[in-house]
Amino acid sequence: VSGSLPLVGRQEELGLLTRAWDASKEGQGQIALIQGEAGIGKSRLVEALREHVANQNFTWITIRCSPYHINSALFPVIGHLQRAMHWGREDDGTEKLKKLEATLKVQSMPLQEAVPLYAELMSLSLPAGSYAPLELTAKQKREQTLDALVSWCFESAEETPVIQIWEDIHWADPSTLEYLGLYVEQSPTVPILNVLTYRPEFVFPWPMHSHMTPITLNRLEREEVETLITYRSKGKRVPAEVVEHVVKKADGVPLFVEELAKTILGSDVLQEEKEEYKLNGSLADMQIPNTLQDSLMARLDRIPIVREVAQIGAVLGREFAYKMLTAVVELEEQKLQTGLAQLVKDELLYQRGRGPRARYIFKHALIQDAAYQSLLKRTRQQYHLRIAQLLELEFKETIETHPELVAHHYTESGDFSKAVSYWGQAGERARNQSANLEAIAYLTKGIEVLHELPDNEERAKQELKLQLSLGHANIIAKGHGAVGAETAYARAKTLCDRLGDVPEFLLTLFGLWRFYVAVRPLKETLQIARQLERRATEKKDIELRVIAHYALGYTALSMGNLDSARNNLSAGIDKYSPTQRSAEVYRTAQDPGVACHGYLAMTLWLMGFPDQAQDHMRKSVNLSEELGDPYNVAYALCFTGAMVRQMCGEDVSPFTDRGLDLAEQGGFLLWIAFGRAQIAHKQFNLEKTSGSARELEKCVNAIQELGVHINTPYFMSFLASAYHQLGDTNKGLIVLEEALSSVNDRNESWWEAEIHRLRGEFLLSQSSDNTTIAKDCFDTAIDIARKQLAKSLELRAVMSSARLSLLDDGYADGCQALLDCFLWFKEGFNTSDLIEAKQRINSFQ
Repeated sequence: VSGSLPLVGRQEELGLLTRAWDASKEGQGQIALIQGEAGIGKSRLVEALREHVANQNFTWITIRCSPYHINSALFPVIGHLQRAMHWGREDDGTEKLKKLEATLKVQSMPLQEAVPLYAELMSLSLPAGSYAPLELTAKQKREQTLDALVSWCFESAEETPVIQIWEDIHWADPSTLEYLGLYVEQSPTVPILNVLTYRPEFVFPWPMHSHMTPITLNRLEREEVETLITYRSKGKRVPAEVVEHVVKKADGVPLFVEELAKTILGSDVLQEEKEEYKLNGSLADMQIPNTLQDSLMARLDRIPIVREVAQIGAVLGREFAYKMLTAVVELEEQKLQTGLAQLVKDELLYQRGRGPRARYIFKHALIQDAAYQSLLKRTRQQYHLRIAQLLELEFKETIETHPELVAHHYTESGDFSKAVSYWGQAGERARNQSANLEAIAYLTKGIEVLHELPDNEERAKQELKLQLSLGHANIIAKGHGAVGAETAYARAKTLCDRLGDVPEFLLTLFGLWRFYVAVRPLKETLQIARQLERRATEKKDIELRVIAHYALGYTALSMGNLDSARNNLSAGIDKYSPTQRSAEVYRTAQDPGVACHGYLAMTLWLMGFPDQAQDHMRKSVNLSEELGDPYNVAYALCFTGAMVRQMCGEDVSPFTDRGLDLAEQGGFLLWIAFGRAQIAHKQFNLEKTSGSARELEKCVNAIQELGVHINTPYFMSFLASAYHQLGDTNKGLIVLEEALSSVNDRNESWWEAEIHRLRGEFLLSQSSDNTTIAKDCFDTAIDIARKQLAKSLELRAVMSSARLSLLDDGYADGCQALLDCFLWFKEGFNTSDLIEAKQRINSFQ
């Protein structure tokens, strides 16, 4: 549909678009970013581009985002796919599958892989035996689906250049933005121009690159406004008083200029003559709209049928189908068609298709808003209720694919009970698809709507389930320190206290423990872990006993209570069985079997059993891979696995490279941060440069910025050592002081002995005058390590003390100290520390 206004004052912007298109056609894909307020002419500029390239060979694709679907995962993309595959509402599953297969035949991915991915995305059930199910987790399916969508579009562009318009991305859901991010990154490789339009409040989430062209549309100057008025008057002169009024009122917004000009020129105040318009009265006598919305409503109010049709269409959305409209509106078909035709003629609606297959689009979102806001609240609620019931009865596929749409209409209708049910369905569907940001939005909305219902036991039970799902989604999407997780689990705890002995209580305690262990002082965390153990014991529930041992074991490890950690983690492993994996509590965090093996590996290394540590570390990784869940695999590789390998003096790369790839694909923020810190530490040890030290500092800061304090002293010791090795020992000492403060604040003392030892080494390197202070540091480290039974750290501290003795008292005493250290170990020790110690002793013999 051609734009109603000429392109005025946008020639420079159009030139930028056409140059981007020329580059795209040559295989150097471009991104054009059109930013501007509502009504400023973003769509008109895009239409001008289409007019400019009309005679060229290209494919034009429009993907439109909607405020009704701001949290519907990939909603605009799925809509585009349905149109591209020519799916009709009357098509059954067999016909849809035929069209899907025909569309996908032209792309490179094998149909056996592509069809199941697309079918699941589009909620199409495949006939039994037609395609083998893909052995993928939800996150793997999500990633492969996004990759397949991008690949399909890019392969199409290699045949025929593509101009793809993304309208109103300020309303895009998080998954669509993630998908769009792949285009932003990969566009330079194919002949495709992506044009993104959005309002100023949208925060552009991607870094700028050379293949991106930002275009900001400003308000029109007076001369340009006058040009538009002249166009609307078909070249006839307009009284200066009218021009002045439009210029002043419209304030340079093209859509308002058009609406005011139409309103005034079509009124009785002006008389149209052959070459001009003359005032037939005073403008003061005319009710001229003061706002753009008033102007739009003035036009709608002229014909009651037009207004009613526009209002019902506005309830349906920015875009709506004729069939849906006829099912909702209570008008004779002829009157309905007359109203639609008038709206199209008045350039308030665009029409695509004819007859029963027709679809209508409001020319501008502001027109839809004006029509919607003009409805009385009661009437609006009745329309929403009618639409929701219609979707339940006749559009069951919508309930399966987009329960949030039904939830929206029930919410606006005032049927809050049904709305809550559908918001919950939408949240769980999003969680199952690993669309956790969308899940957070749906669950939050469900809780908000729930509070419109009477405050009784049933409401409390419903809210408890929603809060638990919300807490889990927050941790997965935003990390263990997410404030939203604490809020959700704390509220769930309050509800459990109110409801009494409910099954969800232990899930709630475990959720709270997960947040506390990452953020709060560990003494508080230990209280929750013990409460969890007591309740699990009372319930005699084996799965909950495993979780309780896991929570107690990791808390004890963090606090340096290694014997308790070993006992609890070993007990968790003994009670764990693969048959328990379906337990709901196991799906709210990393698998307890994976976690217990991983944390036991760390514990055993600290206690001086590196071979056993390596064995449990391998079991943790292998078990995570058996589960096939990227979250567990990334955890086992980037967290416990990498730490044990680093402690044993082995290369972390085989773990961090693969683990980080999975973590980044899944958006697992904490595992990403841990993996990157381990890589940066390794890189510094290879390079010993200020640049690699800065990268390590950046990674350590990134962990702290997550609001998570897990292993902060451990990673800070890496950074302190880097500064020391580069000659900035004072800076290293400052970082160690910060690490000790972190230990004291949280009582996370498992690495405390090593921090004291490093402090002694740093001070000793600065001056021989620091010998006494250094010895105190080493003695403190030895004392802490012995109390914790941390023989590995004790060995390090004794070696440092022995080296000091060699300098201070002679090598005989130093040798004896080292020999005494070896007597404490009951099994062979194969760490780099022991190798170094043996070499030193041999050199003294």
